[in-house]
Amino acid sequence: MKNNFVFCMLVLLSSLCLSGASATTGNAGTNSSDRAKNVRITILSTMLADSGIGEWGFAALVEVDGNRVLFDTGARPETVLQNAKELNIDLSLVTDVVLSHFHDDHAGGLITLRKAMMLKNPAALSRVHVGSGIFDPRYSKDGTEDLNPMRLIRKQFEATGGVFAVHPDAGQILPAVFLTGPVERRYDEQNWSKEYWVAGADGHVEDTIKEDMSMVINAGDGMIVITGCAHAGIANILAKAQQLFPDTKVHAVVGGLHLFAADEKKLEWTAKKMSEAGVQYLLAAHCTGLEATYRLRALLDLRRETAVVAAVGSSYSNLTGIDPLDLAR
Repeated sequence: MKNNFVFCMLVLLSSLCLSGASATTGNAGTNSSDRAKNVRITILSTMLADSGIGEWGFAALVEVDGNRVLFDTGARPETVLQNAKELNIDLSLVTDVVLSHFHDDHAGGLITLRKAMMLKNPAALSRVHVGSGIFDPRYSKDGTEDLNPMRLIRKQFEATGGVFAVHPDAGQILPAVFLTGPVERRYDEQNWSKEYWVAGADGHVEDTIKEDMSMVINAGDGMIVITGCAHAGIANILAKAQQLFPDTKVHAVVGGLHLFAADEKKLEWTAKKMSEAGVQYLLAAHCTGLEATYRLRALLDLRRETAVVAAVGSSYSNLTGIDPLDLAR
């Protein structure tokens, strides 16, 4: 009984401490003096698995100078939980989660992870950062069915004492760590699957996944950009990153780029924009596609050591580069 009382008090205190995060977060500005010294990104969900479980999904643990953030949570409820266990990663020490967008292959593990980790630490995975619009209804083309899983996930997550921080624009969440918020579509990349519809002024219109956001880390060698699916378009995302830090190149890109179906013309154009941004490392996961990754490597004039297909457990470090593990080496 005493232990139960202590646990309940910890949950209450945790909820009170985090309650402010449910408010909408605006542009926090940038502090160029904050430059990350030690960054490591470890893939916890993607299709290729050197060890652990592969799936059509994405998740990565982001570690920046001792701070840790979980970026996306994979598709199936147990995948990231099991992969983290196999990789000896303790997610109960992580408070903050970023969900790049509403699709269930990025948000599917959230509730299982929260419930499992809060048994060890009530504050674990208790604050989730999302872009504005993530909770909007999504419909089938005939407009009869709401297909947005985040509307149910929100209720389930908040019932555990967790909170959502909604970002309408770019903002800083940790020293040297920023979120883009929803990204302006200056280039017409149309980087999304045409599956969903949203309410418009004249009926239902195609869903462009307006809430899609990425993470930008300002490190010593340049920016590191982490994407979920890059539905906003990787060129648009890199432009947003360079808007945050105008005099800084993008040193590395990690995550999904949604280019698996891209033709040669689009890959050439995309590689040009990535090259102009300064990209030197590419750890391409999830929806980037195998052939698209290899073609981008050639077009960017990178090598096997600097551009590979991500696997579960593979990682990027700003100090040591990419560790692809054995399967993708």
